[in-house]
Amino acid sequence: MTRLYLIRHAQAQGNIDRVFQGRLDGELSARGQEQIKFLARRCKEYGIQAIYSSPLIRAYETAKAVNEYYHLPIFLKKEIIEIDGGRFEGHSFADLPQLFPREFDLWENDPAHFTAPGGESMKQVYQRMQRGIEAILQENQGKTIAVFSHGCAIRNYQCFLHGWGVEKINEIGWCENTSVNLIEYDKDLRPRILYLSDASHLPNKETCPSDVAWWKTKPPAAVK
Repeated sequence: MTRLYLIRHAQAQGNIDRVFQGRLDGELSARGQEQIKFLARRCKEYGIQAIYSSPLIRAYETAKAVNEYYHLPIFLKKEIIEIDGGRFEGHSFADLPQLFPREFDLWENDPAHFTAPGGESMKQVYQRMQRGIEAILQENQGKTIAVFSHGCAIRNYQCFLHGWGVEKINEIGWCENTSVNLIEYDKDLRPRILYLSDASHLPNKETCPSDVAWWKTKPPAAVK
């Protein structure tokens, strides 16, 4: 049996500023620095044997916090990076409907057919995450693995885990920063979901505080 902990990065400054981050490489926020302490304590008993991270700072810093208990090499893997948002990146979500009305409407209402202007399509993210995690699993069969990634990327892989194509991605909700997904795989790498998007390690004051809670009641555009 192979066990995968797929974990979203802690809160970054871009989450607070309500901008489309994509591959913008911003630091963790002060709250994110607190979140990783709770996450690390949760993960210290998991017996993690291999750690992989997106190359972006917000994912790597989250991985480093968990690795304080393991002292393993952290392998950076570009296949698990966040969506390339192209010309969306750096713009506030408030401005995107005026700047890119057609693309933003797809992002909110029909993300399966979304392609970022100058960036990736949702279908490309779905396929990339599937390939990237499968490669990690192939390299680490029989081990317990931690993989640190991003909101949109993880949402695509959750869709795959349900056995759905990207056309059903709007049925997958967004997860909190530092949320944990646990999946087990048999020798043929067939997945069994144990739980998804669990952030029970965070105290209430660290889960979706008022300055970023707006995304929970808006379409999926709100979180990256």
